Amino acid sequence: MTGPNVAAPSIRLEDSVALDTNTNEQDGALTAFEADRAETKYVDGTTARFAYRRIGPRSGVPLVMAVRFRATMDHWDPAFLDALAVERDVIVFDNRGVGLSTGTPPSSIGDMADGLLEFIDALDLTEVDLLGWSMGGYVVQVAALTRAALVRRLIVAASGPGRVPDTPALSEHVVQIIGKRQKDEADVLYEFWPHTDAGREAGIASERRLDKRLSESHANVSDAAVDGQRAAIFAFGAGVWDRLNELTIPVLVANGARDVLIDTQAFTSYQASQRLPNAKIVLYSDASHAFLFQHADDFGQEVLDFLR
Repeated sequence: MTGPNVAAPSIRLEDSVALDTNTNEQDGALTAFEADRAETKYVDGTTARFAYRRIGPRSGVPLVMAVRFRATMDHWDPAFLDALAVERDVIVFDNRGVGLSTGTPPSSIGDMADGLLEFIDALDLTEVDLLGWSMGGYVVQVAALTRAALVRRLIVAASGPGRVPDTPALSEHVVQIIGKRQKDEADVLYEFWPHTDAGREAGIASERRLDKRLSESHANVSDAAVDGQRAAIFAFGAGVWDRLNELTIPVLVANGARDVLIDTQAFTSYQASQRLPNAKIVLYSDASHAFLFQHADDFGQEVLDFLR
């Protein structure tokens, strides 16, 4: 993909048979990931000291990534980060009051977007691409609307613009899991992965890829931060649904068709694509909320193509 703009809005349905789940196993041994070797660094902003990691070439426009609800930068699958870092300067971080970063945990999506922008300014970056997963998708949309001149391209993964009119309510079981103080692996598999044998296998493989970082850091999100994030998500309401036409920069929207957390039709519908002036929409038919980890290589390539 070349040129300053993406082609006219398009919707693409991936063939689940043609795509292989990325298990990252070679000769029975787990692959060593560059993301697992990245040094944790710190930068001082105006309200917090931000922890971050940076991998990939230090050239071109950096790709800054905002993570999901109750997660830290250690919850990014290293297989996905490595797929992006082949070409891109990839930056992951902990927002204010989360993980290794200091400051007061945000209680609104706007506050989280301000934290993201404060972090970007602290790194003296004058132009960025943004990728947000789940709650992070809310955050990057608000950030792009707040500082349009800063953001070149936007990727929204397993997320949406807020509560779209006529969106179905979450199932009682999903609401119960969201409300838990502590989740086990069964909860994570139910929330993020398709409820099939192949989906469970892919989910377990991804969880094992997270083990190296998490076993070293024991990264967790405090109860105060979780409460703030939960309140922020529910208060977001319609979010930026009525402002999508203002996102005139190229936007890549991607979802898993079996997502139990985000109604797929809320942001991959023809209606939504018409509200985004310059969008490409990708839907993985065999995946759920963690489609970007299930298909790390394929979606990583989608992102790289889009960012070119």
